Amino acid sequence: MAKKIIKFEIVTPEKSVLKRDIVSATIMTTSGEITVLADHIPLVTVLKPGVLEMKDEDGEIEIISLSGGFMEVMRDKIVVLADTAERASELDENRIEEARARAEARKKEISNVDQVQFTNISAQLDKELARSKALNRWRRLKGINK
Repeated sequence: MAKKIIKFEIVTPEKSVLKRDIVSATIMTTSGEITVLADHIPLVTVLKPGVLEMKDEDGEIEIISLSGGFMEVMRDKIVVLADTAERASELDENRIEEARARAEARKKEISNVDQVQFTNISAQLDKELARSKALNRWRRLKGINK
């Protein structure tokens, strides 16, 4: 019996990141992590920075880091409108660590000053943590030790 397929698309403000057929997607929402399969009830939800894991019909898994956004689930299609989306296989651990260290340092500097700046820095830190988690999950999946 063939697995049920669902069309999947990730779009950022800059470009269409990914468009393919999948059998499942697991993603972090503001209400917790959910897995979506074909024939899922329609839903619109807010996404938290985190890891998106998709599985295609052949069992191949792709890991993507998201920095937040929205997801719409229809009976036969999932559309993710993400602030940013990056494939874990393309992430650079050194750049992630440098960006995270900069964000943490800036967060400490302004924690007592400006709430808007503090919130922006916190969001940047959440993005870098999501990137790091995606890279680590992808490495475990591929059996890459580092």
